[in-house]
Amino acid sequence: MQTPEITAYLKTYCGWSAGVRAVLAKYNLPYTEKDIIQNPAFRWEMETKSGQPLSPCVEVNGHILADISGEEVEHYLIENKLVKASDAATDVPTNAPCANEQHEGVVKLNL
Repeated sequence: MQTPEITAYLKTYCGWSAGVRAVLAKYNLPYTEKDIIQNPAFRWEMETKSGQPLSPCVEVNGHILADISGEEVEHYLIENKLVKASDAATDVPTNAPCANEQHEGVVKLNL
């Protein structure tokens, strides 16, 4: 199998983004990570490519997977024969949002 070219538009702290990272690590796939929180230009790039503002978005060989979980990324990779299915465990859930505590420690809004 040829290694796919992958760009992942992720958030610094996010359960969904952590799931995408975990799946890519599970299959030992190299990828370019573009943190849309640390660099707003990456968010603009993601929105331009995907046509929507939700993340994570993962580009695989030029195909955009918009607003996707790690579980969905894994399914796409297997279905398109880019990886062989693996029962290996990941260190984080691949289909889960952030815990509320994660956001409370990072972002505090004053309304």
